Amino acid sequence: MRPAPFPIRRVVLVVPSLFTLFNLFFGMWSIVLATRGEFYRAGWFIVFAGILDTLDGRVARLSGTGTRFGAELDSLVDIVSFGVAPAFLMYQIEFSGAGAAAWIFCYFYVMAAAIRLARFNVTQAGRAKAHFIGLPSPAAGMTLATFYPFTRTEWYDALSGLPWQLLLTFLMIALTILMVSNVHYPTLPRAGFRTARGLLGLTLILVMLVFGIWQHDTFLFPLGILYMAYGVVRAVLLGFFAAPAEDEEAEIAGPIVIDESDSAGGGGGASRA
Repeated sequence: MRPAPFPIRRVVLVVPSLFTLFNLFFGMWSIVLATRGEFYRAGWFIVFAGILDTLDGRVARLSGTGTRFGAELDSLVDIVSFGVAPAFLMYQIEFSGAGAAAWIFCYFYVMAAAIRLARFNVTQAGRAKAHFIGLPSPAAGMTLATFYPFTRTEWYDALSGLPWQLLLTFLMIALTILMVSNVHYPTLPRAGFRTARGLLGLTLILVMLVFGIWQHDTFLFPLGILYMAYGVVRAVLLGFFAAPAEDEEAEIAGPIVIDESDSAGGGGGASRA
């Protein structure tokens, strides 16, 4: 008898979930390192988790293996990697000595991340997106995660006179509010060579990659602040503080139906940003 063909389809289905589970691995490792006082490495492991979160969604879309299971797994993992891990890191760095009730800022941040991810699942997951509704949780988490590496730079030394603990409190509050807001944030631009827009997207991605590798400690925290502020400024200037569209409200209020065909697969869901 001829041997049965190797089940390549099953392997392809599992690959996105492997990216998701390694995302969880780095999120948990970040928490462990934060308990040991290794804040620099803890911050960068959250960034690594963010890179894997982007990859699992891209792999699932390119291979056509996205499933409801993968989307739900991705959300659960993201609550740890971009909710609990960065909140715990910031507590260890700034809030542990700020009073008995200072941890409450971290709690509200994690709560907002959970709400943001749940809303994403019923309004945007699995669809082509021109924008995100609310600040993406990985962007919020990586902004907090890159603060400590930023403190190792000359830029931070030049700004050492600023009341950083107060500013970080306001930053936590702003991230919390923006994650559950209706402010629109752009997705990663599409890169290409055929159109001016594609070339601009490619240039922007290359600039972020070059500076993210070359000047990572200096570049990524200000980039996160700039991305956060961009959505707010855009919303103010264009008047985009609007209520969700009718179809989005209907999806939030309506029941969630799980297709039986989804239960068989293990592919990754759409990337949360």
